[in-house]
Amino acid sequence: SIQDKNALHLYSVNGKYLGSETLKEEVSDMCVTGEYIVMGSLQGFLSIRDLYSLSLSISPLAMRLPIHCISVTKEYSHILVGLEDGKLIIVGVGKPAEV
Repeated sequence: SIQDKNALHLYSVNGKYLGSETLKEEVSDMCVTGEYIVMGSLQGFLSIRDLYSLSLSISPLAMRLPIHCISVTKEYSHILVGLEDGKLIIVGVGKPAEV
């Protein structure tokens, strides 16, 4: 975050710059799972982005409170979201029939 501008930058393992995406929210936690980046913000949004293009995979989900931590289950079936007030939100991943 430089002068109220937030960005996500992507580099290869060799340090080659691959791209960037400007963010509207301030990221509080993120994790990389498979081909996706799962991010939580202090503004209360849960975002899922493609790892290679950095574009949003789905519209951000509003949690209404700042997100403090994010984790994805080993089977990639659920996202665990810890909120500022101590609540744990469990978000199912996949098609409704799979969730």
